[in-house]
This record gives sequence, structure tokens and C-alpha cells, in this order.
Amino acid sequence: MAIKLHRCSWGWLHFDICSRVQHALDDAGVEYEVVTHPIWRHKRQKIVELSGQKYYPVIEFEDGSVYREQSKDMAATIRVGKLDEKRGAAATRGSRGGSIE
Repeated sequence: MAIKLHRCSWGWLHFDICSRVQHALDDAGVEYEVVTHPIWRHKRQKIVELSGQKYYPVIEFEDGSVYREQSKDMAATIRVGKLDEKRGAAATRGSRGGSIE
């Protein structure tokens, strides 16, 4: 897989913030793997270790860099074909970044 989409485990809920990014990836034809994490913030240690924060969604590139913004901004980036611009230039593991949703 080229990238991993780290999201909440409520994948059946098709209107949540994580689904917004997942639908954008699907529409753009981007190949990805879904990695689900707990809904409850106090149980999100793995996502904190990955991205330095506890909010979803997070895109992890194969080089280990991560991309996190508000889901509407992430979806817009994907839809205009600029996801690759976030690769490598994105925050790397353990850095603080992203915004609260």
C-alpha cells in the first residue's frame, strides 16, 4: 500500500469526519489501507505516537511522514490532486500538528 488512512472505527457511519477523507481518496482513485483506532480520545495512544496528536483522520505515507488537517481541508487537498505535495513535507512521526475537530 502506498498510504494508510488512520481513522475512527465507526466506518459504517458514512457522514463522519473520517469518511469525508475516505470518500475523497476513493473518488480520486488513491490506493490506501484503512487502519482503525478507538473512538475514545483517552484510548488513542497509538495515534498520538504516530502523529503527535489524538485527532482523526491521519494519512501516513510510506516514508513515515504523516498528514493531518481538518478533514474538510484534507478532502479538498485530495480532490484537487495535491495529496503528493503533503508527502515528506508533512509532519513526521511524533511531531505536533493538526487542528482540533
